[in-house]
Amino acid sequence: MSKRIDVTDLNVYYGKFKAVEGVNLSIQPRTVTAFIGPSGCGKSTFLRTLNRMHEVIPGAYVEGRVELDGDNLYAPEVDPVMVRREVGMVFQRPNPFPTMSIKENVLAGVRLNSRRISAAQANEIAERSLRQANLWNEVKDRLNSPGSGLSGGQQQRLCIARAIAVRPEVILMDEPCSALDPISTLAIEDLIGELKEVYTVVIVTHNMQQASRVSDQTAFFNLAAQGKPGRLIEVGATETIFSNPTKKATEDYITGRFG
Repeated sequence: MSKRIDVTDLNVYYGKFKAVEGVNLSIQPRTVTAFIGPSGCGKSTFLRTLNRMHEVIPGAYVEGRVELDGDNLYAPEVDPVMVRREVGMVFQRPNPFPTMSIKENVLAGVRLNSRRISAAQANEIAERSLRQANLWNEVKDRLNSPGSGLSGGQQQRLCIARAIAVRPEVILMDEPCSALDPISTLAIEDLIGELKEVYTVVIVTHNMQQASRVSDQTAFFNLAAQGKPGRLIEVGATETIFSNPTKKATEDYITGRFG
């Protein structure tokens, strides 16, 4: 598991509006890459192009290429559903299915992909995924209880377990800690550090300290003005971006002069 992502000359549109322009970026396997930048600069939009989630909005499309180990995810013959199986997504707010148990929440993606599994396989997948999400010991005695009964931080780890269960190559996280308290945030950050041992992880965050703590590479996005497309301004090793960025706009954002 874990694959390289290469993005070449990517433009993202919603109808006639160009939301993101001219992105060129490479993401190495088994690393954490953080996208930072002010609100409205296209971070989350660009993140969603990496598994074609933006296409659920009518009129959305891209120009350019997104490759997973050299395979173009936007080639005509590629099924977006299969892309989303290889490139999982964890959203800003925990979203366990309220009518499902903890166990069935974990297995939801597996069943959605029409995989027929035995009871023993279901048990194995649920335990493996919950262990990887550092949640097993907290829920193993109440797997049949509703997932919505967990705390916010536990719900987010449950959603990560659900994403892991289908065995993706890449995990995308769109501000996964923004709705969580500091203790739950720390638990998710620790988990991200463990996940990169197996997966390629990409995270959008508004928290500069979080980006510096969890990521190996940081990409700074910005836009010239409201209504203009977002652009990738600078990307590099996280330590370099935070200590010695090459672009003044990057330094201004990181030091809090704007954004």
